[in-house]
Amino acid sequence: MALMPKRVKHRKSQRGRIRGNATRGHRVVFGEFGLQAEEGGWLSAATIEAGRIAAQQYIRGEGRLYIRVFPHKSITSIPLETRMGKGKGEPEYWAAVIKPGTILFELGGVNEAAAKMCFARLAHKMPVRVRMVKRS
Repeated sequence: MALMPKRVKHRKSQRGRIRGNATRGHRVVFGEFGLQAEEGGWLSAATIEAGRIAAQQYIRGEGRLYIRVFPHKSITSIPLETRMGKGKGEPEYWAAVIKPGTILFELGGVNEAAAKMCFARLAHKMPVRVRMVKRS
C-alpha cells in the first residue's frame, strides 16, 4: 500500500520548482547511517515503498529502518491521446519533494558493512543520486 495523505486542503497542486539545498531533514537523527539525496527531484510513493521493501528484506528484522520522507504532493496527468484544453488532469500519484541534502532513509542497529550493502540495494531504486552518510 503506497503512502498518501489522509486528507488534503487542495486535490491538485502546482508543479513548483526545487531551489537550493535542504535546510531541514538533512542530518541523521534516528539511526546511525542515512541515505542522503545529492540532487533534487520527486520521489513517488511507489518508489518509497519499493525502497522500504528492499531494505526490510535485506536487514531481516535485525536493526531498524526509518523513512524520513512523506509524499505530500499530488502529481496530475492528462490521459494519452487527449486534445489540448479541457483543463488540468486528475491526480495520478503522490510524490515527496526532495531537495539536495535531504535524508531519505535511516538505518539503526546494524554494522557499517550491512548498512552499506542495504543502501546500495536502495540506491538502485532511487530516481536521484544518493550517498551514504554517518551520524555526526
